[in-house]
Amino acid sequence: MSENLNQEKFNNSVPTKEDKKQKRVKVKRGKLEAREARMGYFFVLPWIIGTLIFVLIPLGQSFYYMWYNIRITPLGTKFNFVGTGNFTQIWLENPEFPQQLVTYIWQTIVEVPIIVVFALMIAMMLNGKIKMKGFFRLIFFLPVIIVSGPVMNMLVSEGASTIPAMNTQAVINALDSFLPTKMATSIGELFGNMIMVLWYSGVQILIFLSALQKVDPSLYEAAKIDGGSGWECFWKITLPTIKNFILLNAVYTVIFLSSNEQNELINMIKSAMFSGTKEKGYGYASAMAWMYSIVVTLIVLLFFLILGNKHDVYDRMVAKRKRMLKREERLSKKIERRSIRNERKLQRARRSHRYKTYDGRGDY
Repeated sequence: MSENLNQEKFNNSVPTKEDKKQKRVKVKRGKLEAREARMGYFFVLPWIIGTLIFVLIPLGQSFYYMWYNIRITPLGTKFNFVGTGNFTQIWLENPEFPQQLVTYIWQTIVEVPIIVVFALMIAMMLNGKIKMKGFFRLIFFLPVIIVSGPVMNMLVSEGASTIPAMNTQAVINALDSFLPTKMATSIGELFGNMIMVLWYSGVQILIFLSALQKVDPSLYEAAKIDGGSGWECFWKITLPTIKNFILLNAVYTVIFLSSNEQNELINMIKSAMFSGTKEKGYGYASAMAWMYSIVVTLIVLLFFLILGNKHDVYDRMVAKRKRMLKREERLSKKIERRSIRNERKLQRARRSHRYKTYDGRGDY
């Protein structure tokens, strides 16, 4: 009787092949979901093709070029392998490039927070209950369409990007007394080009507007019922909700400032690429571009570390609870597997008659 009960218990505890097959069955996607997935890939396809043709292929070519001294002659293009010679030549014989690189780093670190904060302030004002919202949005986004390319160069050459009444040199001298010279110069130039910097905030304003419009109004209503002020609502509700968009705008601003035509490093790389001298050329410019891209990547990583998604206390507690549940689940599975192995050993031992059955009267 006891052997039959143990056999039945063992059969119920060991998963059969049919149970394993049922667990492996995957739920098929519906026709509508599959169609939406195909349409998503279809809409992304032009971007993928453009990235492969206009980004990855030139990127690979420039990586190949930077190890060579390239000369274009009437007989064709000649490649002379120089290894790291282009890099050593840039740092030893071109002192202007390191100086411009340091200036660019300071300017980017200072300008990006100003542009992002300004865009957030304008977006919050445009998101409020004011008249003629569309007109004001047009005013702040219009420079993105008009002030680009030759128009930007013309306005900068005419001095339209500066404030004539502002004495930039006085600001630099005042900042130089308690800041490093490079940082003081960068901040002073920022004050001199304040109008041009504010022209760069049109796209960021639209991104912040879309983020603010998705915040649930019931959160503000609940906070006001509990006595929260507008300042507290901004720090406790608005800012945490749009934190990911702040990071997005910071990264976008870094990339925009890095590839802008007003960037001296971009103009320096272009002039080196089309230079007719023997030392410079495509390989020399490719080496400069790769060093510049590494610096831009490091700046993006810096803003990501500062503005990245950091979990609060509640999120850490939830993550800790999930880890504990996973450990308990693994432990229970381990105990279950061990019990199954012990039950199988017991079953094999019974089949081979390697032990004596207890008869219930104290004898074996």
